[in-house]
Amino acid sequence: MIKELFNEQRQHIEHFFEEVHVEDAEKVFEACLQTKGLLILTGVGKSGLIAEKIALTLISTGTKALFLPATNFLHGDVGVVSESDTILLFSKSGETEELLELMPSFERRKAKTIAIVAEENSRLAKACDLYVVLPVEKELCPFDLAPTTSTEVQLLFGDALAIALMKAKGFTLDEYGENHPSGLIGKKILLKVEDLMLKDADIPLCRMEDKLVDRLHELSSKKCGCLVVVDEHKQFLGIFTDGDLRRALQAKGASILESRVGDLMTHSALFTQQGVRAVDAVKLMQKDPKRWIMMLPVLDQKKVVGLLRMHDIVHAGLS
Repeated sequence: MIKELFNEQRQHIEHFFEEVHVEDAEKVFEACLQTKGLLILTGVGKSGLIAEKIALTLISTGTKALFLPATNFLHGDVGVVSESDTILLFSKSGETEELLELMPSFERRKAKTIAIVAEENSRLAKACDLYVVLPVEKELCPFDLAPTTSTEVQLLFGDALAIALMKAKGFTLDEYGENHPSGLIGKKILLKVEDLMLKDADIPLCRMEDKLVDRLHELSSKKCGCLVVVDEHKQFLGIFTDGDLRRALQAKGASILESRVGDLMTHSALFTQQGVRAVDAVKLMQKDPKRWIMMLPVLDQKKVVGLLRMHDIVHAGLS
C-alpha cells in the first residue's frame, strides 16, 4: 500500500514541476527580495500551518518574516501591516473567504499582496498584486479532498523561496549559527576547537630528546593516550601515542623504554588550527572510517595551544 502511494505521490510532484510557471515564481522571489519591511504570511487551515512553517524557515535563514492567522488580522492585528510590507496569502482554492475579507484592509495600508494558489482564475489571485499558481494534479487522498499534494507543493515552493532569499542576501553560516544558539545545529556552527580542547598544563607535552621512561608518568597521569612532542618554543613536531608504545614494546621489548621519544614518535601527525569549527575538526579525525584519530593537537600557527580529544567531542554531542 505505502509503495503504491509513494509512486502515486511521485507522479503528482512531477506534475507540479512540469507545469509550474517558473517565471511567475521568479517574480514572487524578486518582490520578496525587494521588500523593505516584513514578509507577512497567512492562510487558513492546513495552508495556514504550511505558511507558518515557511515563515519560521524564512526567519531562521535571514529574512524578516511573520506569520499571522487570518482571524488575527480581522480582529486587530492588521495594525502591524505597513506599506513597506509584503503579504503572502496561501490558499489552494483561492476562494478562502477569510482571506478575501482581508484584501480591502491590505489595500488601504498599501501593502503589496501575493497570492499562492492552485487556481489561476480564483478571486484571490485576481485581487492580489501578484500571484503564482502551484499546479495540483490530484490530492493523494482517495476522495481528492484531504490537503496532501496541495500542502506538499506549497511547502516545496516556500522552502525554495526561503533558500533563494537566503542566497541572494549572502546569509552566512555564522549568521545561521547565531540564529540557532541552542541545540545540535548551534553547536555544529558555533563551537570552536578551543571551546573543547585541553589547555596549558593539561596538555601532555614532551621533547624529542626525552627518554620514554621519564615521560611515562605524563602519558599515564593526563589520560590523553598520547604525548605531544614540541621543541623549546612549543612548536609542534609530532605525536607519540599509546598505540606507538604498544607496537614498540611488541617489536623490541622493554628496552625501548630507554629510547628517545623522538625515535618512536609519529612525525607526520595530523593537527588542526585554533579558530577552526569543532565539527570540521571532527571530520578530520573521522576522515578514515577504519581508523579514527582519538587525539588532535591544536596549533596557533606552529605553536601547540591545545589538544582535542574524541572523548570531549562525543560528550559535547558532535559525534
